[in-house]
This record gives sequence, structure tokens and C-alpha cells, in this order.
Amino acid sequence: MQIKQNISLKPFNTFGIEAFAKHYISIESINELKEALSLENYPDIFILGGGSNMLLTKNMDALVLHVNIKGISIISEDDTSVLVQANAGENWHQFVLWCLEKDYGGLENLSLIPGNVGSAPIQNIGAYGRELKDVFVSCQALDKATKRLKTFTKEDCKFEYRNSIFKQEEKGKSVICNVTFRLSKKNHTLHTSYGSISKQLEQMNITQPTIQDVSKAVIQIRQSKLPDPKKIGNSGSFFKNPVILKEHFSKLKENFPEIPGYPVSDTETKVPAGWLIEKAGFKGKQFGNYGVHKEQALVLVNYGNAKGQDILDLAKLIQKTVQQLFNIAIEAEVNII
Repeated sequence: MQIKQNISLKPFNTFGIEAFAKHYISIESINELKEALSLENYPDIFILGGGSNMLLTKNMDALVLHVNIKGISIISEDDTSVLVQANAGENWHQFVLWCLEKDYGGLENLSLIPGNVGSAPIQNIGAYGRELKDVFVSCQALDKATKRLKTFTKEDCKFEYRNSIFKQEEKGKSVICNVTFRLSKKNHTLHTSYGSISKQLEQMNITQPTIQDVSKAVIQIRQSKLPDPKKIGNSGSFFKNPVILKEHFSKLKENFPEIPGYPVSDTETKVPAGWLIEKAGFKGKQFGNYGVHKEQALVLVNYGNAKGQDILDLAKLIQKTVQQLFNIAIEAEVNII
């Protein structure tokens, strides 16, 4: 385990923001994580994963522990399902591809989501009608205070839309080290009705899709709508889709007949934040070397050497404008550091 000084974090965040860590350690095992958390003279510790869901607005005057614990293993299996455990430092999409190569079903709709496995439960990542919680069994996390591993079941995690216990009462208290998933081995249940998956499969001339076909369709859709972080700095969807009261939605429908909405309960409706942002005039708008992506209004982008504060100021302007126009508060999905 080596402590490095004044390390650039630009390669480690998908926004491509230049910021420096005063102290930095690449963590490659649970024992190294325990050792690093036990170091004296480092009162401030920041845990870094895949860097795909954060916006750096300043240098890190702290000890940054970059979780790079690798490894995938099969815990148990029977004729119909398999329990697969992936360590926190595994790239999420590469893990999905590993499962698809073995014909393990359940993760195909979550293809090409940026980030690492360890960050996935924090956000309860989701796409195209599926969420992590649909295949989640448990995760092990190291308690930062006691240096002991604790197992969190699905019930323990309190999963909600882009939310979990790790963003609430466990925030800053523990570090996810591995995640266990239950995946299907045969008779896979396909989920193709959400969004444009079915349409994409038709364009691919596929009438009897496999889980691999669904994954390819999702990848093509995402690539057509979302910029590649390796080419244009971004963190995917910057904002959550807001959930509002049905009465509020009905009033909005009077002034904006075309507003889309999706009922989530008898009293609430989810409204696409991307539609609100586009209607507010921000889609494709560029402010020097940063702005809003031309294909997807939910995505804020760094075209060059933008500062994190610039992008944060833009996010606040979008929030303020949407609030004024629709009386809807949209929350950032991205962690602001």
C-alpha cells in the first residue's frame, strides 16, 4: 500500500474535471482498506469508486481511498439460478458482459451504465424499466469506525428510486466491498416493453430476442442518446425524475397538454426531468466549454477544461428555471463534492 501525494483526479472522474487529491491510495484488497482506514494523521478520508456519479468542485484536502478491489466469483447455483459475487472495484459494464457471456440473465437492461460495482447499490442504479434491487441479494460493507465487515440484505438497504440506506443513515459510515446478485440460468424473463427497446430490436430484425440481444439493443440506444465519457466529460443523468402529486400534474396538463407523466401510485405521478429541462430551453445549450447535451437534456457535459463549479452553477440555474416555470423542484442525482 503506497500513499501518493498531490495526485490528479481527472482520470478518475467521468466528468473529466481537474482536481487534486492531497493524499491518495489505490485500495486493492479488504485488508488494505482496513489498514488505510486505521492510518493516523488523516482525519479526513474520501472514498472514491468509479467516479461516474460525482462532480468535483474543488481539490480534495483529504486522504482519497480509491477502491480497486477486483474479482468475480460464483457463490452457489442450481438448475435455474446462480448467485454471483462481484467485488467493488469491478467495472459495472464489464461485469454485465461477463454475466452475459455465461448466459446469466437479469442485468441486460443495465448494460453500459458507467461506474463500478461498489457504487451500484448506493444509487440503486436503473435503466429501461429495471433496477439493481431486482437482482440484488446482499452486499458486504466495511464499517469505517469498527473496521468490521457487515452484510446488508435487500431489506437492510431500503432501496428506493435512485436511493438507498447508503445515501441516508449509512452515508459516510461504511464502504461497500462486494455485491451478490441472483441471476437466471435459463428461461430468462425479458423486459423489452420499456422505452424503445422493442423498437430497437425490430430495427435489428430480431423477433425472438435473447438476453444478449436485449443488451445490444440497450447499448445502441444509450450510445445514440448519451455521450461517451471518454470523449465528452459527463456523469450520465445529472437530475432525478421528480415525482409530484396528481393534482399538480393535472394543473400542469392544462397549460402544457404534451407533458408526459407516469403514475407511480394512486396519488403521485413521475415527470421526466429531461422534458422539463428541454421545455425550459436548456437542451443543447452551450456555455463556453460546458453545457447541456444536444441529444439528452438530463446530461450536463464538460466539452473541454470546464471547472466543476461552472457545471454546478449551470445545474442550479436549470433547477431555478424549472422551479419557476413548473413549480417543480428537480434534485441532482450526482453527488456534489
